[in-house]
Amino acid sequence: MKRSKTESTNPKPTIVNRKARHDYHLMERHEAGISLTGTEVKSIRNGGFTLTDSYVKLEGGEAFLVDAHIGPYNHSTIENHVPKRVRKLLLHRKEIKKLDSKTRTSGITIVPTKAYFNKGKVKVEIALARGKRDYDKRQDLKKQTDQRMMRDYT
Repeated sequence: MKRSKTESTNPKPTIVNRKARHDYHLMERHEAGISLTGTEVKSIRNGGFTLTDSYVKLEGGEAFLVDAHIGPYNHSTIENHVPKRVRKLLLHRKEIKKLDSKTRTSGITIVPTKAYFNKGKVKVEIALARGKRDYDKRQDLKKQTDQRMMRDYT
């Protein structure tokens, strides 16, 4: 039986930063490309990418992803990539200026929320975020449990 072009043999891995939703109020979202080496892309395809505790730093008109961990690729040679290196994000100059002006206000940072494949290229969804306080986290947790109970009841 012939497969359609939209049907894939293996699902594309989507890496989600769940900690970002818990620790921050996420506001405006942007899609950015990321500059990677060959073994890093292969490792991401195998699910070896972690966005937890990572953030975006704007420096010199460029955006960089800091503290993102891409595990070593199992089938590579001795010259594998460095797992926690700083990686350049590919954004338009206007987007970088817009993000830079918004992060200059106090309490706003840029965090990666999701990483996925789009037409064979790795994309990272980044969001402007404001840190939550402890009582905000408790309120959100209470709201989630209430919604879960309502859904289970119906």
